[in-house]
Amino acid sequence: MARDESVGGRVFDVLNAVLLLGLALITLLPLLYVAAGSFASEGEIAARPFFLWPKHIVTDTYDYIFGTGVFVRALATTVGVTLVGTAVQVGLTLTMAYPLSKRQLPGRALVLNLVIFTLVFSGGMIPTYLVVRNLGLLDSYWALILPLAINPFYLIIVKTFFQQLPEALEEAAMIDGCTELGVFRRIVLPLSKPIIATFSLFYAVGIWNDYMSPLLYINDSQKWTLQVLVRQLTAPNADSANVVQQLDSTIFPEQGLKFAIIVIATLPILLVYPFLQKHFAKGVLIGSVKE
Repeated sequence: MARDESVGGRVFDVLNAVLLLGLALITLLPLLYVAAGSFASEGEIAARPFFLWPKHIVTDTYDYIFGTGVFVRALATTVGVTLVGTAVQVGLTLTMAYPLSKRQLPGRALVLNLVIFTLVFSGGMIPTYLVVRNLGLLDSYWALILPLAINPFYLIIVKTFFQQLPEALEEAAMIDGCTELGVFRRIVLPLSKPIIATFSLFYAVGIWNDYMSPLLYINDSQKWTLQVLVRQLTAPNADSANVVQQLDSTIFPEQGLKFAIIVIATLPILLVYPFLQKHFAKGVLIGSVKE
């Protein structure tokens, strides 16, 4: 009987591995095609409907992209907004979650109920736009950061994680003369590296991939982020045609430009994952256990 269970388990493992491998290939094939197309010539892109490796590798499109001020400016804007936005959002989330983890905090239940309320109900696009406009944040990079500064779901998870830390550590630090801020900075934050790394990645990916906020709040094309530029190039409308014409893309294949800019917009986030991988699995699970 044990042998049958062992054989059945092995068969399940093999089928599971085959299924996951197939799903991985389905996911990777479009990415590999886009990457290969970004290094292909105009004639090859037109002649071959699908390929995973170009016959002749050309880098003229990338040379053109990084030699064009529009792309360089959009890339620098996106990197800057992502770095500043991630720091602001993680900082606000941590500093709000820590006091909410204290059961003796006056008004704690009311604040938590308000946070939970925002998980169920939201103001919507138009009220949020009116708030951003009335605060004078239109055409400001802060409009891409402050409206979504604290994710309530992330806040609750971080708050739960703080509640799981041993109270004896904080009490010992207080006896040694630490203030509440000192305990938070010297005791709590060093113990919170996995969850900080995880939600820093979540916030950074959200800001980097966001194109709706700059599309709504940024009217000045000089302040476009990379995602808006990708959208303007790939969307089949008049704006796409104007952008392509402005970039003088007749020198290079229009499709090649789209492929290359998608690769550039995707690659930085993919490069960040390996550095946070050791914290990621632990950080996703930690703090999610209900108190």
